[in-house]
Amino acid sequence: MPARSVLPGMASIPRYVGLAILFLISAWSSPSFPAANRAPSPPPSAELAKHLTSIAKLTTGSPTIRIPEGPFLLGSVRVDDDPYGMGTQFDDTELPQHRVWMDAYEIDRDEISLGEYLSYLFAHKLHPSKDLQHLIWHVITVHSVTDETLAQWPALYVTWKEADSLCRSLGKRLPTEAEWEKAARGPDGNRFPWGDTLPDSTLAMFGQHHVHEIPILAPVSSGEAGKSYYGVHHMAGNVAEWVNDWFGFDYYAYMPERNPPGPTSGRYKSLRGGSWKSRPIMLRTATRSGAPADQRSATVGFRCAKSVPPSAAP
Repeated sequence: MPARSVLPGMASIPRYVGLAILFLISAWSSPSFPAANRAPSPPPSAELAKHLTSIAKLTTGSPTIRIPEGPFLLGSVRVDDDPYGMGTQFDDTELPQHRVWMDAYEIDRDEISLGEYLSYLFAHKLHPSKDLQHLIWHVITVHSVTDETLAQWPALYVTWKEADSLCRSLGKRLPTEAEWEKAARGPDGNRFPWGDTLPDSTLAMFGQHHVHEIPILAPVSSGEAGKSYYGVHHMAGNVAEWVNDWFGFDYYAYMPERNPPGPTSGRYKSLRGGSWKSRPIMLRTATRSGAPADQRSATVGFRCAKSVPPSAAP
């Protein structure tokens, strides 16, 4: 097996860091990631089925945004101070910070909506997961949330495999980690999608970590105030997002300097972006985590991306 090249100044990640990373992953995975249930999802009740069908019909596709070719600043640097009052400002999985060149590509401005996700499931003769059925029925009957509102929620309780398949059904794919990060932070390494100012409720949907069952979600087409440098919505908060890559603990130390595709294998798939439950520190554009591809969570959704043929690039 050929030796990996390591970027200058990046030592091998110590063993204790691996334990810290596993703790970080467990924080993503519990309680938001219940044990995977591989049994087929049961069909909904007749009354719930009417709502699900209505929600699935209220679909509106996201506009796409062209991300131009060029370098951007990926990852984090070690910092000793705490200017934001949020605690540690980096994780070893984000090191080292360096510039990476990306060819032009397109990414959805908005996260895939719940309406789009349900429409995809029904087109493939699949049922929503039991957890999603329970959540939808609960918010309709207890909180009087309308079908129109639910259709504009981001998709949630979706596995990586479903996210990948849905994007491919649209002629797209999941973005790579590097594509996601460039779309979120712009060319110069913004700490948050909108810049370097601390998050607040006008910029992102976050901070509901005390809520254990009912998501606090924004419509996927909202988020103009907290949009990224390139105009992409909800790259921080609302739902975290599956991306294409396997999660490599030290991948930033040896990734290619041009269009990094992610590790060739792994145990977890990568997640980016923080969620409605996240604390402010998890909304940083450099924050990384991962989870098993077959897991579902009320905190995780996705968006799609698309390669741009060289002849079509400006």
